[in-house]
Amino acid sequence: MSTSVHPSQSQPLPGHPNHEAPGSAPAPHLLDNPAWASLTGPHAHFAERVGLAARYPTDVSPFTALSDSTDPRAWDDLLALVGPDALAPVSGATHLPDEWETVQRGQGVQLVDTSLRAEPDAEAVRLTPADVPEILDLIARTEPGPFLPRTVELGTYLGIRREGRLIAMAGERLHPPGWREISAVCTDPAHRGQGLATRLVRAVAAGIRERGETPFMHASAANTNAIRLYESIGFTLRRRSAFLLVRTPAGVAGPAASPAPVRPAE
Repeated sequence: MSTSVHPSQSQPLPGHPNHEAPGSAPAPHLLDNPAWASLTGPHAHFAERVGLAARYPTDVSPFTALSDSTDPRAWDDLLALVGPDALAPVSGATHLPDEWETVQRGQGVQLVDTSLRAEPDAEAVRLTPADVPEILDLIARTEPGPFLPRTVELGTYLGIRREGRLIAMAGERLHPPGWREISAVCTDPAHRGQGLATRLVRAVAAGIRERGETPFMHASAANTNAIRLYESIGFTLRRRSAFLLVRTPAGVAGPAASPAPVRPAE
């Protein structure tokens, strides 16, 4: 594919799931709410869910998801799921119910594969739960994003070793139907500049393509170097979104109360 979508749009790319014919009302795209699409789809076996809210087990991924962040009932269900006075990361939300607090706010970008050359890599090896201590050490030194003891269970993770030591890795995280997110792309600082991250992204993408799925990625909007790299190898910027770390109200029972009005996120 070669179609590009303006980053301010969240329309599906032609030829992908949920694409609508010209002139028809656009259907919600799975990638507009990928965590929810994952937890109610291929990753449903991981899901801890209360009504309109879901999350991964806390040793798998920090992601929580709402079916619709404009629906007060979904926030009530999230409160029931995570409990009072708790922290929860939420993506794509623009409004919060009363008594909820925005602790941290960030901007992200979503990129989709439109012309990536995907290919296996002879040096890449599959990482398993036995490799988790080494993975966590590499993650701590490179900080590509959250990675927990069971994150490796979400999909295929590949690594490159030199002299027996793990020096680079990439793998699969969110899994909306028909799509796979490439995540945890990182390289030991002593081995950067050798193209290892690009090789691993291509190798992970090759496995995704073999299953008839399409790779996509997320990055911090501030990480312009990573965004330029991903665009240069065949990813297209699809949309921008907000990522919020919120604190649930303290001492509130949850969905037994009437839905509270929502207000703009701080």
